[in-house]
Amino acid sequence: MAIGDNGTAVAEVLGRGRSSVPLADPTKSAFFWLMGFFLVYCARPEDWIPGLKYIPLAKITAVLAMWGLFNSLGKTKRVFKDLPRESRLLLAMIGLLFIGGFLSPVWKGGAVSKTIDFSKIYVAWALVFLLITTFERLRKIIYIQAASVVVVCIVSMVKGHSLPRLEGVLGGIYSNPNDLAFAIVLSMPFALAFLVSAKNAFIKAIWIFGLLCMLTAIFLTASRAGFIDLIIMGTVTLYHFGIKGKRYGLIAATLFFSLLIVTLAGGKLYDRWAALSGDSATDQGAEGSYEARKFLMQRAVEGIESYPVFGIGMNNFISYSGIWHEVHMTYLQVTVEGGIPVFILFLMFFYRGFKNLGILLREKNLDEETVMFIGALHGSLIGFVVGALFAPEGFQFFPYFAVAFTSTLLQTVREQQTTPSSAPPPPKRGRHFLEVYADHARTGAVTPVR
Repeated sequence: MAIGDNGTAVAEVLGRGRSSVPLADPTKSAFFWLMGFFLVYCARPEDWIPGLKYIPLAKITAVLAMWGLFNSLGKTKRVFKDLPRESRLLLAMIGLLFIGGFLSPVWKGGAVSKTIDFSKIYVAWALVFLLITTFERLRKIIYIQAASVVVVCIVSMVKGHSLPRLEGVLGGIYSNPNDLAFAIVLSMPFALAFLVSAKNAFIKAIWIFGLLCMLTAIFLTASRAGFIDLIIMGTVTLYHFGIKGKRYGLIAATLFFSLLIVTLAGGKLYDRWAALSGDSATDQGAEGSYEARKFLMQRAVEGIESYPVFGIGMNNFISYSGIWHEVHMTYLQVTVEGGIPVFILFLMFFYRGFKNLGILLREKNLDEETVMFIGALHGSLIGFVVGALFAPEGFQFFPYFAVAFTSTLLQTVREQQTTPSSAPPPPKRGRHFLEVYADHARTGAVTPVR
């Protein structure tokens, strides 16, 4: 090929150069709205910012995220067929919940309505997997969750300081003290990961403040289940960050501040524990709560025996119980309302999350920050498994998000390992065109001038 052949060589060289320049990300807009959805769901600004409750922010951001994804179909790194097995387990679980709702012996309309609300988790789950294709994007989404819970803790303490327990301050997943404590426990490992990974002293100070607010809020909820969950989750997380990561000072600092906050804000929690043994005259309601929970568990077992296949319908146990309370155990809640098949799918789904983490923990060439967030995800999922023994959290979104995070992180690591990195680097800016042409001629990219 001659250099004078109507500029063909020039066009070829320039064309090759353009191919090395990354194109604009077609999912950028969809990911922006996904971040908006997480902000709305996790921070619930409509509960504490006047006027926002009249705007369906969650629906708007979710629809815009889906619209952005559909507009970028065919140009994305991942497609729907790439969705992992856990997504199919979740979809099957939702399908059975719909059948159980239509067949409910208690209230068909209510069960179907609640199932429609819960089915939104599948849309959010798929968006997380398809749009979070880099570790940096995953970090941003987890940041939104952790920072939002810190804000919620502050708002709850400010607005609910006069209450005996932090309850009724915000709605949704923060609507009662046990739910609030549960959400805090699931998010604390992420906040700790951001603290440890922060390079700036000011950012570290902000996350220290955030973690202290989280700890204080947990003790102010006086949730015994939250306290047990905190200890077990904290042990797992500190094992990853402190022992495996050789940050022994972090363990000492955590124990010190935890004991300090227990002393300053743990009085109500102490009274609720003491009431179980009859040693406290200040909170006799705690003993009654314990007896009520025993009755509710027995009632749930009766419901499972009577309706083992499709259950009584989602959210119907409150009326089925006879005393208008939920059963305070996730595993019984899922089984009595969805049936044994749904419970099996539920266990299989969360097993996949732990399996993803097991694969990631065996990887040898991951950077330190990725390893840190793997440990945080492990602590969060352990927190859910333990907390599920004491609270009805089977249909809250946070634990399902955690599994989605493990799935997308595993897929991201696999994509990085299979992406070829042998392509030659682009020419340095400012090089003369003839130098570029000579380089291509030596490598055979173009035919030398005859």
